Amino acid sequence: MRLLIIGTLSGQVSTAAKIAIARGAKVSQVDDVVRGLEALRGGKGADLVMIDVGLDIGGLVDALRNERIHIPVVACGIGTDSAAAVRAIKAGAKEYIPLPPEPELIAAVLAAVTEESAAIVFKDPAMADTLRLADRVAASDASILITGESGTGKELMARYVHAKSKRSGAPIICVNCAAIPDNLLESELFGHEKGAFTGAVARRVGKFEEANGGTLFLDELGEMDMRLQAKLLRAIQERVIDRVGGTQPIKVDIRILASTNRDLESEVRAGRFREDLYFRLNVVTVRLPPLRARPLDIDVLAEHFMRKYAEANGTDARAFAPEAMAMMRAHAWRGNVRELENTVHRAVLLAKGPVVGPEAIVLQGATRPEDRPGAPAAASASAGSAGPKGGLVGRTVDDVERELILDTLTHCLGNRTHAANILGISIRTLRNKLKIYNDQGFAPPPPPSGSEPRAAF
Repeated sequence: MRLLIIGTLSGQVSTAAKIAIARGAKVSQVDDVVRGLEALRGGKGADLVMIDVGLDIGGLVDALRNERIHIPVVACGIGTDSAAAVRAIKAGAKEYIPLPPEPELIAAVLAAVTEESAAIVFKDPAMADTLRLADRVAASDASILITGESGTGKELMARYVHAKSKRSGAPIICVNCAAIPDNLLESELFGHEKGAFTGAVARRVGKFEEANGGTLFLDELGEMDMRLQAKLLRAIQERVIDRVGGTQPIKVDIRILASTNRDLESEVRAGRFREDLYFRLNVVTVRLPPLRARPLDIDVLAEHFMRKYAEANGTDARAFAPEAMAMMRAHAWRGNVRELENTVHRAVLLAKGPVVGPEAIVLQGATRPEDRPGAPAAASASAGSAGPKGGLVGRTVDDVERELILDTLTHCLGNRTHAANILGISIRTLRNKLKIYNDQGFAPPPPPSGSEPRAAF
């Protein structure tokens, strides 16, 4: 991971930098916020910013938000200054690291904020076949299209391929095409010159230039506007880009990885995706199987997530009771690995005894005990509610859709991007629907603190 430190490298801040380097981070440093913004605009890039608590944290966070530079910020300062810590968090810092730093705390913050592991946990032969294909093509510079349902781990596969490639020493830059509005995505990818549009307060290097020498991963490419697809095609073919408002073409040396949960061949036939771009990207296709097609992975993934979230919550890892594991093996997992991860995270929080019992396994679409896989059938059921069809008859499509969307958002703890992925819709469509529901008096769950500025929708 890439760490940018803003502040003088003296005393305890220098110690924090050395700890981060020892943990595998690539560290760069500038003295103040102005130089920090210049470094980020200039394409040096960072996955995390660590700033001295005595500097203008609020100004940095506001500038990053206004210029749409999405990088988490953590503050660091003398541990006894609790007032400074409170001010830093209120100003927008994600975390506060007290100095002198503890190595394990630095490591935990780096892991929690960036989550850059390229390790893939698996046991099922279906996943083994997929990884063998990825291993064969990773060393080349060929473009790879990674396909699969939402939640199968497409970004994790992209990081795996990059780590196995000859470009592994350079960065992999990830762009979620579904999460960025069309009118901003062009600037995000190709950069812009000062004054190119309202809000372009300085020249900014885009993701293509930031990934120069490394890998650019375009997540959910199927959401991209047709006009921008044409510019992307030229950039991939010619390895040349034009900044928005720029006059000089810029050469780039990158490898393209892309992902989608859509059937791009159908999108091409429907006229929503360029055929030439599809064939340019689809040199090799790596298809990730859904979790229901790799059942042997459920056990090992559940145990992996148990260890991860037990450590994150300061508790001991528990074993799963056979009944709890049976419930997870029988579940359909529409949200795939992401849904399983959320389920285990909840189980860590809900479990009361030394083992995780079935009462702690809350499954999407099976919240009542009689609905859960593996649970005994209810002795009786009231008329009109004996099964799924009985529960839907008499309700409008809009009513059912609203309940599905709001329940999914609650399941994702308010995270709009994750909910949109599970639902199979774009983040833009989700936000439009949430605005309608809010106007109707159905307030959606708020997003996680600090994750999205448009909290209402």
